[in-house]
Amino acid sequence: MDFINFIPNFGSPILTIGAFVLALSIIVAIHEYGHYIVGRWSGIDAEVFSIGFGPVLWSRMDRRGTRWQVAAFPLGGFVKFLGDGNAASVGGDGETEKARNTMLGAPLWARAATVAAGPIFNFILSMLVFAALLVTLGQPLKPLTVSELPDWPENRALELQAGDTILRVEGVALDFPEGFRDALGQLPSVAELDYEIERDGTRMTVPGPHPTPSLVQSITPRSAADDAGLRIGDLVLSMNGTPVYSFADMVEVVNATGPQPISLEIWRDGAMRQEVITPRMAAIPQPNGSMIEEPKLGIGNGGLFFEPKTMSVGLWEALTLGAQQVWFIIVQSLNGLWHIITGAISTCNLSGPVGIAETAGSMASQGLESFITFIAVMSTAIGLLNLFPIPILDGGHLVFHAWEAVTGKPPSDGALRILMAIGLSLIGTLMIFAIANDLFLCP
Repeated sequence: MDFINFIPNFGSPILTIGAFVLALSIIVAIHEYGHYIVGRWSGIDAEVFSIGFGPVLWSRMDRRGTRWQVAAFPLGGFVKFLGDGNAASVGGDGETEKARNTMLGAPLWARAATVAAGPIFNFILSMLVFAALLVTLGQPLKPLTVSELPDWPENRALELQAGDTILRVEGVALDFPEGFRDALGQLPSVAELDYEIERDGTRMTVPGPHPTPSLVQSITPRSAADDAGLRIGDLVLSMNGTPVYSFADMVEVVNATGPQPISLEIWRDGAMRQEVITPRMAAIPQPNGSMIEEPKLGIGNGGLFFEPKTMSVGLWEALTLGAQQVWFIIVQSLNGLWHIITGAISTCNLSGPVGIAETAGSMASQGLESFITFIAVMSTAIGLLNLFPIPILDGGHLVFHAWEAVTGKPPSDGALRILMAIGLSLIGTLMIFAIANDLFLCP
């Protein structure tokens, strides 16, 4: 599945820029298509559908009179509806603006639906991507059954085999995912644990490592681990000379050390290597909804050390779980933004285009699944951002439509110009601050 890794390595900058442009183009295309198609369904004609800004690189006219184009600067896009004074759909062209098939001449419901469709299509894209990943990858069988095992150093016991059904570990049943974390809390963090298994119809006990050992299963982009060159599949054997047998051991060491250098002994591809990594402070959501900054390496361990056999997930269940994931991202994004505004966490948690591009490149280098997940997360984030009630964003247009619904008339042209200038200033200031974060304030 990770065919991105077969692309010739022309250097990190090219991968970073390419991944960023590809992800952004997909997200923008879906967003703008939402505006376009709902506008068309509502009886509003579009003159231009553009991916990117600036000089046009390619275009064609369809039979409906819409010019589809790709422009030179792929940092956004727009749909210019018939009668619009500009690409932002603010003001009219003074000629056809009041006709029924224009944005300004259409009924209020049609205009509001057309504006809201962009962010909604972003959310739908994310939900479908998450659902597709669940359908494609499936969920672990119950009881857990081993499908594939990692390469393991000789000093770590591993007598499990592909096809083994795991009944208990140290007498504790591993019900995945329900009750999994509670079961892990009952297991000691030692070199060997007793696995009660069924193999070819015979029950037996074999030694094995902790179910969630100190294995790197994911890497947070732009984290200490990412910058140090750690890879997915690395097994951490010791930290500061102390053996670690579970991921919980690693968390304890990092929490005790804080943002101080930690020496790691790592097993990778049959060889030992040493790395020194300094944890960085990161905002971590708490069960009560607050956020606390804690030292983190940026290493994730979200499951078992072996690949479990999987079962298919039904379409409805996958869509439901996909929608839940979209909602989770929205809630956590708003929660994080609130904590930044109130000063509870550092503004370094706010990334700009440079940071997002670096994240895109990092996720692409980790494989296709990671990159697709990044697109889904970013699609939700961009949809949410566009709903903020700031003039020039979709949310600002919806506020104008709400004003019209209450007062019976839209804001005056003069008021719109002032509000749009304020909105543009706010977005510009935020963008400058975020870029400064990426380049200077939070390296």
